[in-house]
Amino acid sequence: MNLSQRWHEARHGFSSTFWIANTLELFERLAFYGAKAVLTIFLIEKVGLAEDAGALAGMFSGVIYALPIFAGVLVDKYGFRKTLIACFAIFGIGYLLIGMAGLAFAEDIVNVVGKKPYVITVLLLTAIGGSLIKPCIVGTVTKTSKEETRALGFSIYYSLVNFGGAIGPMLALLIRTDIGIEYVLMMSSVTSFLLMFGTIFFFKEPEGVKPEGKSFKQVTKDMFLVFGNVRFISFLVIFSGFWIMFWQIFYLLPSYSKDVLLFEEFEILETVDAWCIIFFSVLIATLAKNWKPFTAMIVGFLLASVSWFLIGLFPTILMAVIAVAIFAIGEATQAPRFYEYVSKLAPQDQVGTYMGFAFLPVAIGSFAAGPISDWLRINYMTSNPQLMWQIVGAIGLACTVLMLAYDQLIVKRISK
Repeated sequence: MNLSQRWHEARHGFSSTFWIANTLELFERLAFYGAKAVLTIFLIEKVGLAEDAGALAGMFSGVIYALPIFAGVLVDKYGFRKTLIACFAIFGIGYLLIGMAGLAFAEDIVNVVGKKPYVITVLLLTAIGGSLIKPCIVGTVTKTSKEETRALGFSIYYSLVNFGGAIGPMLALLIRTDIGIEYVLMMSSVTSFLLMFGTIFFFKEPEGVKPEGKSFKQVTKDMFLVFGNVRFISFLVIFSGFWIMFWQIFYLLPSYSKDVLLFEEFEILETVDAWCIIFFSVLIATLAKNWKPFTAMIVGFLLASVSWFLIGLFPTILMAVIAVAIFAIGEATQAPRFYEYVSKLAPQDQVGTYMGFAFLPVAIGSFAAGPISDWLRINYMTSNPQLMWQIVGAIGLACTVLMLAYDQLIVKRISK
C-alpha cells in the first residue's frame, strides 16, 4: 500500500471519536512519561526515599499494567466515556498528590502520614486510575475502526503512544531545569485535568457498541484458568526479563547519568528508546517480516541484553545513547512478534482469554526491576558501575537461554 492510499484510509476510514481518543492517548502518554522520567530522581533527591525509589516506581508502573484486566469490567459496565473521565480525574488528583511530597507547603501533611506511607498511598491511587486508560482507548480504537482499516488504526495508536513517550521526558527536562522537578508532576496533573474536560466536551460514546458484560467473578475465573496453565505462565515469567531490562531506562539510568556520566539532562537518554522506535520500527518490521516469531524474539532479546554491557564497558554519554538505541532496535524486533507467539501457546479455543493476560510480563518486569535497581544503585553505582550494568545484561542473557530451553524442551517449536 502506497502513502497516498494510507493517507486516504486515515482520512476516511475512521470516525471523529477515533481521532479524539487517540489525541487523548497522546497527551495522556505525554503526562505519564513526563512524570515517569523524573519519578525515581524526584523520590531520591526531593522526597528523601533513596533506598526505596526504584521499588516505589516499579510498584507504580506494575499496578498500572497489572490491573487493566479488572478495569475492563468497569468499562463494560459504565462505558468508555465515563470510565475515561474517572481515569483522568484520578490521574489529575494523583499526580498533584505525588508532587506535593516535594513541596514545602505540604511538608507537614506528608510528615503526619509519614513519607513512605504517603508516597505508597498516592502512587497506588494514581496507578489504579491509570489502569483504566488502556481498555478504554484500545477498545475505542477497535470499535471505531472499520475491519479493513483496523491494522492502520492500531498503527496510528502505537505511533502516538511512542510520540507521547518521546515528547514527555523532553518537556519534563524543560520544566525541571526552569522551575523544579516537583512541577513536572504538576504539569502531568494539569494535563490530566485538561484531558478530563476534553473527554467531557468532545468524546462521544461509540455508537452501536454492546459491552461484553464480563463480571469480576468471570475475570477472576479467567485468571485462575490462565494461571493454572503452568506452561503459559512460565513463558510470561521468563519473558518478563526483557521488561526488567527496559524499566532500568527509567529506574537506574537517570542516577547513572547524573552520578557517573555527570550528565544532568538524563531525560534525553530516557527518550532515545521512543524516538528510535518511531523512526525505525517500520524498517525493522520489513527486514524481519520473514523471520519466525521465536527467532525475532531471541534476536530482540540478545540486542537488548548486549546494550547494557556496552554502557558498562564505555562510560560515555555517546555510548549511553548508542546503547539505548540498540535496546530500542531489540524492542522493535521482538515486540510485534511476541503476541503472535503467545497466541500459539494459548489453547486454540481460549485464545481471547489468554491474550488478555499477555501484557503481564510488563507488570512483572516493573515490580521486579524496581527493587533490583535499588540494590544495584546502592551497592554498585559509585564503587563498580560497570558490574552494575553487566548484571542487568546478564539478566537478559539468562532469560534468553531460558527462552531457548523453554521453546526446545517444552514447546518443541510450536511457533513453526
